[in-house]
Amino acid sequence: MNAPIDVTDRSIYSRSIGIEHDPSQGPRVHRDHLGREVAPDLLALMGDTPLVALDKLSRDVPPTIVAKLEMLNPGGSVKDRIGIAMVEAAEAAGELRPGGTIVEPTSGNTGVGLAIAAARKGYRCIFVVPDKVSQDKISLMRAYGAEVVVCPTAVDPKDPRSYYEVSDRLAEQPGAFKPNQYFNQANPQTHIMSTGPELWRQTGGNIDAFVCGVGTGGTATGVGRYLKERNPDLKVIGADPEGSLYSADDVHPYLVEGIGEDFWPPTFDPDIVDVWERVSDQESFAMARRCTREEGILIGGSGGTALVGALRYAATQPEDASIVVLLPDSGRGYLTKLYDDTWMTEHGFVEHTSGAGSVGDVMASKGGDLPPVVHLHPDEEVSAAIGLLKEYGVSQMPVFAGGVHDDASPDDVLGSVRESALLDVALRDPAAMTKPIAEVLQPPLPMVSTDDALDRALAELSSGAPALLAHDTGRIVGVLTRADVLAYLADR
Repeated sequence: MNAPIDVTDRSIYSRSIGIEHDPSQGPRVHRDHLGREVAPDLLALMGDTPLVALDKLSRDVPPTIVAKLEMLNPGGSVKDRIGIAMVEAAEAAGELRPGGTIVEPTSGNTGVGLAIAAARKGYRCIFVVPDKVSQDKISLMRAYGAEVVVCPTAVDPKDPRSYYEVSDRLAEQPGAFKPNQYFNQANPQTHIMSTGPELWRQTGGNIDAFVCGVGTGGTATGVGRYLKERNPDLKVIGADPEGSLYSADDVHPYLVEGIGEDFWPPTFDPDIVDVWERVSDQESFAMARRCTREEGILIGGSGGTALVGALRYAATQPEDASIVVLLPDSGRGYLTKLYDDTWMTEHGFVEHTSGAGSVGDVMASKGGDLPPVVHLHPDEEVSAAIGLLKEYGVSQMPVFAGGVHDDASPDDVLGSVRESALLDVALRDPAAMTKPIAEVLQPPLPMVSTDDALDRALAELSSGAPALLAHDTGRIVGVLTRADVLAYLADR
C-alpha cells in the first residue's frame, strides 16, 4: 500500500498551476527554443481565467458583481483544475501507473478534465454519471475516448445502482484508480494553490465576498480558505439547489447539475461558508438564460444558481463592496436542456405564451371521415388491428376495456397498439395474427385535455410520443398527431 501523498507539496501541481509558477505573480508565459510564446501542451493552459464585470445583471443591486469565467479553461469548466491535479497526485503516489484506468463518478465536468489529462498521458477512462446529466456532456466525454455508464439519480447513495456504488465496483478491476473528487484532498488543495491566489492577484486583494455553487465543496473550501487567511472579514456565500442537504434537511431530487449533495463529502469544510443561498431549479435556469442574453456569457445551470445567490447577497451590500462570483462552466453542455424551450416546457419552467391555441382547437379543426376515436378491445386479434390501421390510415390506436366504446374515460384506456410494434411482432412470429391484442399491448398514449395549451401537446410530441389521447371533461374525444398539429397551424 502506498503512503498517503502530501497534497500540500507544490511539485505535484506542476501542470495545474504551472511548473515553477506562483499564481500570485500573473499569467504564465512560455517561450520555446525558437523564442515563440507557446504552451508545451494543453494541460499547461489550465487556470488563469479572467474576471469580467457583470454590469447589466448588477444594475438593480448597489455593487457591480464581477465573475470569474471558468468556462475559459481548456475543457470548459473549473473541474479542469482538479482533473490534472488528482491525476498527477496519483502518479506521484504510485496509485496510477502507465496503462491504468481512471474510474470516476461525475456529473460530467470532472470527467472532461480527467479525460483531457488521460488523453495526453495514455490512460483509459470509465466515468459513471447520474441520469440527469445532459446528453451533450455524455457525448463530450465519449468524444475524448471515455466510456460512460449512466445510473439512476433518484436512489439512495448506498443503493447498488447509485453512481457512487457502481463506480466503486468498477474501480476494483486490476490497474484501476478512482480519483474520487468527493474524498480527494487534492481537490480543495488545488484551489488553495491556484484559484485562490489568482483571485487575490486579480482583485488586488480588494475582495469582500466570494460566491460559488457547492458540489464536492472543493472550490468553496480551497478558495475560501486561501482568501480568508488574507482577509478574515471576507464572506463566502454558498449557492445551493433546493433539495440539497447542505442548506436544508428536505433532501429530494433536483435538475441543476454538478452542485448540491445528499451527503457531506470530506472535501468540503462547511465552516468555510458564511451564508447559504438556496435557489430553485426555476430560478437557476432562468438566470442562466438571462446571463446569456444580457451579458453574452453562455453559462450552465449551476452558474445560474451562483448568480442568483450573488445577486441576493449583493442586494444587502454597499455600493463599494467587491463581490466575485465563480461561473463554473459553459452552457454548451446544456443546449438540449435548459436552453431548449421544449425541455423547459416539459419540466414546467416555461409558461405557455405562444398563443398558438389549445388542444381543443386542433381537435375541432380535424376533418375527414374518421370515427371520433378509432379504437380496439383487448380480446380482438392482431389481424383485426392491422385491418383497422389500414382501413383508416392511422398508425396507432388506443385499446379500451371490453364493452367500452365511444364514451370511454381515461380510466377505460388499457394501452395502445402501434404500427411499428405490430410489424415487429408479425415478422418475428407468423402465428401472431391470431393472438389477442392483450398479448402485444403497448403503453397508453400520453393524455392531454382539450383545455391544455397547444404548447404542452407540442412538448409531448417533440419528446417522442407517437400521438396523444385528448379528453374533454373526462371523456376521450380523439387522437392527436403531429400531422394534425401541422395541418391546424397551416390553416390558421
